[in-house]
Amino acid sequence: MSAEHLAQENIWFDKYRYDDAERRYYEQMNGPVSSTPAGRTQTAQSAGCTAGEQSELVSRINSLELENRSLYSVVEDLRLAISKLETRVSQLEKSPAGGRPTLAAAAPCTKVEVKKEEDDDDDDDDIDLFGSDDEEEDAEAARIREERLQQYAAKKSKKPVLIAKSSILLDVKPWDDETDMVKMEECVRSVQADGLLWGSSKLVPVGYGIKKLQIQCVVEDDKVGTDMLEEEITKFEDLVQSVDVAAFNKI
Repeated sequence: MSAEHLAQENIWFDKYRYDDAERRYYEQMNGPVSSTPAGRTQTAQSAGCTAGEQSELVSRINSLELENRSLYSVVEDLRLAISKLETRVSQLEKSPAGGRPTLAAAAPCTKVEVKKEEDDDDDDDDIDLFGSDDEEEDAEAARIREERLQQYAAKKSKKPVLIAKSSILLDVKPWDDETDMVKMEECVRSVQADGLLWGSSKLVPVGYGIKKLQIQCVVEDDKVGTDMLEEEITKFEDLVQSVDVAAFNKI
């Protein structure tokens, strides 16, 4: 009967094994705890080292605090100096006319000196005994200047004037395949103008037996333009359907 009660009780019979395992684990992590005097001495030494490190850390913190205070004082001094400079600059900007009276006062003196020099020049002119020589020199200088200007104008007029020209290739299209292309070319070449020179031509097939007239000409840009050519050629409306510029090149 007692054995059955013991079997139903929840008793931890193996607890000592788990305690031993837990002790060994912590000994492996932190080292074994020795109860001998040597172990106690080593523990005390480690505690002393820890205290020494803490004191060194405290001293470092104190030194950092002192440096921080000194830096704070330097920053405050700099801030005060900057504020003084800003105040001074603002005062100078508000009163920019402070340095101008000196210049304004100096200006009349300069004018008086110039006027005095002019008066002296007038006096010298009045007492000039060689005025006729100066007049002769001025006339000679004017004559030389006029001769040089005439020579320059003559030299410039002899230079050839550059005429801008262009080479134009026109496509002249007929109405149909029954258009007389020879007559159409004659009509196109009958367009004459100052600065217009007709060149070579050829017939280019377009399709369905229709050919277009491709003709080249050289024009002076200041005298003849593409709009004028198109307008004059399209006047032959019985033969010409349209005129297009196939190529335009500067010469």
